[in-house]
Amino acid sequence: MPNKLKLQGFNNLTKSLSFCIYDICYAETPEQKAEYIRYIDEKYNAERFTEILTEVCQIIGANILNIARQDYDPQGASVTMLVAEEPVKDEVDTTESPGPVEIIAAHLDKSHICVHTYPETHPNEGICTFRADIEVSTCGIISPLKALNYLIHQLDSDIVTVDYRVRGFTRDVHGKKHYIDHEITSIQNYFTDDIESLYKMIDVNVYQENIFHTKMMLNDFDLNHYLFGTTTDNLTGNDIKRITNKLDKEMHEIFYGRNLPDI
Repeated sequence: MPNKLKLQGFNNLTKSLSFCIYDICYAETPEQKAEYIRYIDEKYNAERFTEILTEVCQIIGANILNIARQDYDPQGASVTMLVAEEPVKDEVDTTESPGPVEIIAAHLDKSHICVHTYPETHPNEGICTFRADIEVSTCGIISPLKALNYLIHQLDSDIVTVDYRVRGFTRDVHGKKHYIDHEITSIQNYFTDDIESLYKMIDVNVYQENIFHTKMMLNDFDLNHYLFGTTTDNLTGNDIKRITNKLDKEMHEIFYGRNLPDI
């Protein structure tokens, strides 16, 4: 194990891990589309994401300072947490008359975890897409990369784009600036074997800027997994082909980030 870097003071590097996690579905009728949106809003509401992000804090070793959450009408939710690297402590001075409790914590200005959700449906094609936009941003020694696999497992992740960036610099005891404090060549270095086996992955990395980007799409395609309100048993062969082509086009457009011609 390499020797730990001896710093002049607090580690000032900011490490940010950002996700766009997509769940793709097909709902044929307006009623099925509306039901899909209700299902997503119930499954991934602000309360549920508060539970998920609280577990993220446990995984990365952060302490929660504050939680703000909101469900939206007609759909969507947001949760934001301020976190600290050091434990949060309540201190009350009992030597004088009772007063307000003071919350004492360190390093909250750059540390936060947030999620925003974006359920939507295509007006004509039956395609339904749910996107969760998640950011885990920390400073100090705690690393957001520890939560990488947990977050992907917690959502129905058909397509995932992941960005990791280390910003700023910190100084060692000799005054030398360090722009990163750990070795990394790819976000893929941090995936567990089961995640790697499930997804096709492509990297776009800018090493000199400490910017790392990975795109992921599920290898296997089972149409029943993507149908909402019905199964392939209720579809004709032509319907199966038509819907499969629509879903395949939608998923590849999201994965490659550009519109593709109709199949």
